[in-house]
Amino acid sequence: MRIGLLGGSFNPAHEGHIQLARKALASLRLDQVWLMVSPGNPLKSRKGMAPFSRRLATAQALADGRRIIATDIEQKLGQRYTVRTVAMLRQRFPQCRFVWLMGADGLAQFSRWRSWRRLARMVPIAVLPRPGSVIPALRGRASSVLRHHRRDGRAASLLLEKRGGPGWTFLSAPQNDISSTALRQKGLFCPSVDQE
Repeated sequence: MRIGLLGGSFNPAHEGHIQLARKALASLRLDQVWLMVSPGNPLKSRKGMAPFSRRLATAQALADGRRIIATDIEQKLGQRYTVRTVAMLRQRFPQCRFVWLMGADGLAQFSRWRSWRRLARMVPIAVLPRPGSVIPALRGRASSVLRHHRRDGRAASLLLEKRGGPGWTFLSAPQNDISSTALRQKGLFCPSVDQE
């Protein structure tokens, strides 16, 4: 099984997440994409964060349950740090090949993640463009440190081959300006303070 892992707060999940998942399914020849709803992002404030169950429900409403799966696995594993989650998933599912999926905004701040260099050695990474984030991502610390491991986006599916080793790629895709923050600001999703 070839599985893309798309982590996030999903506060709320939206069509941009599904667009990213579909692009990854096709470009990376994945069997599934897991929308991993975070129990709590260490880099985000809890203020304005909807309860976990509500955020999970927004992801489940958009997922098809077959190729795009919304999951609470990170909460069940008791993890908030991606590096630990990925290590545990690799241990529990040794027959699966995982790839971490993120938007360019995630790559721009990737060097702030706990043990990000270790994570980049553990799992290949596929990055998709986000409006206003492409240049900061490509000029950022993480992409600079990982520059020798960058792979051509046209051969992105090779990231999951055993002989490929660690690596990351930037997939070309239409840039979607929808964001969870914008949906909340427009009043289209009104979270209450997370009490879970």
